[in-house]
Amino acid sequence: MSNKQNNIYSLFQVRFPKDTSAAFIETVDGAKYSYAYLEQETSRIAQFLTSLGIKKGDRVAVQVEKSPHVLFLYLACLRAGFVYLPLNTAYTKNELSYFLENAEPGLVVCKTETEALFFGFKNETLKHVLTLDLNEQGSLIEQSRSTAAEFETVACDTDDIAVILYTSGTTGRPKGAMITHGNLAANGLALQEAWGWQQSDVLLHALPIFHIHGLFVACHNVLLGGSKMLFLEKFDSKTVTQLLPKATVFMGVPTFYTRLLDEPSFDRTCNQNMRLFISGSAPLLEQTFEDFQQRSGHTILERYGMTETGMNTSNPLNGDRIAGTVGLPLPGVETRIVDENNQPVENNNVGVLQVKGENIFKGYWRMPEKTAEEFTEDHFFITGDMAQYNKQGYISIVGRNKDMVITGGYNVYPKEVELLLDETEGVKESAIIGLAHKDFGEAVTAVVVPNDINNPPNIDELKKLLKEQLASYKTPKKIIFIEQLPRNTMGKVQKNILRETYNTLYK
Repeated sequence: MSNKQNNIYSLFQVRFPKDTSAAFIETVDGAKYSYAYLEQETSRIAQFLTSLGIKKGDRVAVQVEKSPHVLFLYLACLRAGFVYLPLNTAYTKNELSYFLENAEPGLVVCKTETEALFFGFKNETLKHVLTLDLNEQGSLIEQSRSTAAEFETVACDTDDIAVILYTSGTTGRPKGAMITHGNLAANGLALQEAWGWQQSDVLLHALPIFHIHGLFVACHNVLLGGSKMLFLEKFDSKTVTQLLPKATVFMGVPTFYTRLLDEPSFDRTCNQNMRLFISGSAPLLEQTFEDFQQRSGHTILERYGMTETGMNTSNPLNGDRIAGTVGLPLPGVETRIVDENNQPVENNNVGVLQVKGENIFKGYWRMPEKTAEEFTEDHFFITGDMAQYNKQGYISIVGRNKDMVITGGYNVYPKEVELLLDETEGVKESAIIGLAHKDFGEAVTAVVVPNDINNPPNIDELKKLLKEQLASYKTPKKIIFIEQLPRNTMGKVQKNILRETYNTLYK
């Protein structure tokens, strides 16, 4: 494979449909974007951004609402060899300040309403702030319109960084996972094989596109398949139910499936053309798995991945899909489950899951020591997830040794929230835990020790304070006051006891 072809956009390109007038995206309001339009628009944007002085390897940070042109911007960045940095639309000023200081992007693309905020971040590195709004509005579109729709895709090695995705650390310091062109290509092709993707498939896309599920797993499958997607700005159970007859594949987080089950019009008649329902980003309750199977006539395919690795395992397309498991290793992925001495455990015993393959990220941006800590001597990535094999070799994720909470498909690291709570007047100490929740998989829950148990802080004021400094999904759904946190003999907070104590809080 030549150097140029190692740019993942070149891989997409050779798999576009022969007739490029074929639809790539259709929106709910009837707008259609063909593969030919994709090629032209990404050329314009790549050419325009290059004219601003953005070079191969420069970071482009993006915090905008979901729209087709955000996807075209992403693909243009790939074409030009830029490093795409998607940012959750819920991130606050404090969070954004860290990301921009750490990643040092040369360009930010944001909503018009946040343009002034990002102008305040401009410095010697961040020289350009452009806007992109819904309905193809904003300075990015306006200024790139007159640019010629011609651009030669920049040559990239498989090891060149394509994307940086920030994932918070247990210390509260977010880490930028460097995802390469080779990582994306390997994972995308493995999923094409595992899920039997066909050019005739139509994906119903209702996920956000600022993380791996909606951007890589969903969009890359469509691009590698030369197929089409029905593009929703956000998930709405009624709209999804209405569009399912036009689709063959649907990807969602567990919350989507519980909401579909609550939708009266969702039944077997709207699923007659469906080939595959896929779930990920958070644990799927076995009850939801069984209820969906009975109601829809389809068995959800659950898979497992991480920001740092893309997808690692999947229940089979053809074969048993077992509730409570995330299936078997994908093509090209090695897995092992080990004990505290890094020795393999027997089936049904719990250990730490480690993975290896071309899908595994390059490392953490500007954190070589942290990167080294997360890999074994034989180059397996230590996921931090506690898992076990069953007798058929299927993997079940049973917990996380780092106490991360996954709520609605988003990762929340307790330390980040605990640090804010512990600095608050009237709070002595706190512990953040995840508790089972029907809609969100896990709900972020705060257990707080106040200075005075008889006169604790006001819960609404605490939540308001947190919402001002954190993305909304990180804010605790409930706050519980107790006299002291349970600790072991070494003084470590025993969060397992807290989870057991309050495990029925949301039931």
